[in-house]
Amino acid sequence: MTTAAPAATRATVEELLRRIGEGDPEHIAQMYAETSDWKINWPENEHGRAATPWICHRSTRADAVAHYRVLAEYHAAEGAATEVERILVDGHDAVVLGEIHRTARPTGRAYRARFALHVTVEDGLITRHHIYEDSLAVARAFDPDGPGGDA
Repeated sequence: MTTAAPAATRATVEELLRRIGEGDPEHIAQMYAETSDWKINWPENEHGRAATPWICHRSTRADAVAHYRVLAEYHAAEGAATEVERILVDGHDAVVLGEIHRTARPTGRAYRARFALHVTVEDGLITRHHIYEDSLAVARAFDPDGPGGDA
């Protein structure tokens, strides 16, 4: 492994995070390869998936556009924030650790969810996007009959 791989990986991840912060789904999706391994760690068959339609497996750049569009549709823009605590890089792989602060648009409930994002970068494009997040906090925020409040 050359020293160029970790530097290029970090630069790609930092650009991805910058674009996510800007919120333009098409511009974000340009960071992904035409096909990628995209998974969101979410308990299958639990927590009313109809209320969280962005949470599904994806595999194409067009899927990435759809993900970021639906994610924005279901969350209020006001007060949204992401705290990135650390970016760990090992060759073509990177892990981003942090916490998101969002508000579920359908219920008006704010939530915080810790996350770890594992990406693989090849030729300047993301080929793996695996996210692990506090799915219970998200599910509670979107549950119209749930307890509500900041988790």
